[in-house]
Amino acid sequence: MNRSVLNKKINKENIHALKRDRQHLTSFLHKQSDSAIIYLLEKLGRLESEFSSEPLVDLLKHSNETIRSLAIKNLAKVNAISLLGVFAASAKNDTSTEVRREAVSAIGRLRNEKAISILIDLVSDQDPKVVMQAIRGLLVFPTNIEAKKELVKLKNHPNELIKEIISKEVDNVSCVSVSSEHHDKFPLYLKNTIVHSDVMNVFKHIPDEAVHLTFTSPPYYNARDYSIYQSYEEYLRFLEGVFLEVHRITKEGRFFVLNTSPIIIPRISRAHASKRYAIPYDIHPYLIKMGWEFIDDIVWVKPEASAKNRNAGFLQHRKPLGYKPNAISEMVMVYRKKTGKLIDWNIRQYGSDKTKESRVLGKYETTNVWYISPAFNRFHKAVFPIELCERVIKYYSFVNDLVFDPFAGIGTLGKAAIDLNRNYFLTEQEAQYVSHMKEDFSKRSSLLRLDRVSPRFVNLADFVMLCRKENP
Repeated sequence: MNRSVLNKKINKENIHALKRDRQHLTSFLHKQSDSAIIYLLEKLGRLESEFSSEPLVDLLKHSNETIRSLAIKNLAKVNAISLLGVFAASAKNDTSTEVRREAVSAIGRLRNEKAISILIDLVSDQDPKVVMQAIRGLLVFPTNIEAKKELVKLKNHPNELIKEIISKEVDNVSCVSVSSEHHDKFPLYLKNTIVHSDVMNVFKHIPDEAVHLTFTSPPYYNARDYSIYQSYEEYLRFLEGVFLEVHRITKEGRFFVLNTSPIIIPRISRAHASKRYAIPYDIHPYLIKMGWEFIDDIVWVKPEASAKNRNAGFLQHRKPLGYKPNAISEMVMVYRKKTGKLIDWNIRQYGSDKTKESRVLGKYETTNVWYISPAFNRFHKAVFPIELCERVIKYYSFVNDLVFDPFAGIGTLGKAAIDLNRNYFLTEQEAQYVSHMKEDFSKRSSLLRLDRVSPRFVNLADFVMLCRKENP
């Protein structure tokens, strides 16, 4: 039934009357369709102590699991210890995991010591979400010896989220900042600095928690003269080393955005097959292991005309097994440096003026599929589109933050940072790209007359001197 029709049929006056009359409510529930019952349960609102629970308890026998779940959610509002047995029965016996989890949550919301033994029994459940709800209920009783003993036993639970919760709540273990510098500050010698050097040598002179956002696209495996590796494993280990350092220099709870895509190494002859490497998926486990928390997967979609045609053979023969789609997408993987603090904490590190100035205004991308045309440059074959950089910077940093690209190429991230009133720090080892950046950035700064964003180009030795001056 249409919700607008239900709204007319079940209005505020009707709901108020139903809550005050048990027989009327029972009769109403027996006559209604599932959609009408669900609508009513969603709109019941606050339930006073004199509310009769029987009609809702009867619904726990209903065949529709959503109705049973909503019935328990509303019964929990009554906050009556007399319902403990009802909740326990649903938590243990209901066939729906959704209903069971809601029932365990209702037991915890009673905040009554009579519920401890039931919650202890539920921490042995096979459903991790049921266990987490039971843990939440037991944490209400920090001085109860039996409850604490059962929580300690969960240190070796196979579920990773449960182990994280126990480490934080029982052992007081959390990822915390190691920097004494204010969250929105950063070392000034990094500001609008471009270092001509291998990034691994530069990392040695960057302090912990110096960067707010990193967005990069690393060299593809054996796809360029400057990215030749003896094996794919060696390539992944190289990226692991770089991104481990990026993790170290990233501020607590801030973001790392990685743009990669699978690549193909062409076959050496018709007697051999080409090899396809799933770079974004292969590097992901390394990132999780080193302390990055996966946040989002964004698919960057390019026009098909920009992709290499892999359909030619299949177009002619149409034989099964020979289909090869044109690759028009790349992955933009979003990670956050693991912390015990919520994102709201990061936002609160900035004043209201800075937060207001950094708001994302106007239209923004609402999905994880971004349609952006690729950029072409005669100096670089795999250049970032500036629109892609601008979106990442706007969504994952504040005005005046420091954004970093360890594989800067021709410096597109820096240009986007200038346009969006952010500071940039770039490293690039290829001399031709650095030379191009010098010319391009100088023109940009002169054209915009923005002295504050004038780039500082240095080699490794000069960068070390800058570091020593700021940190004598």
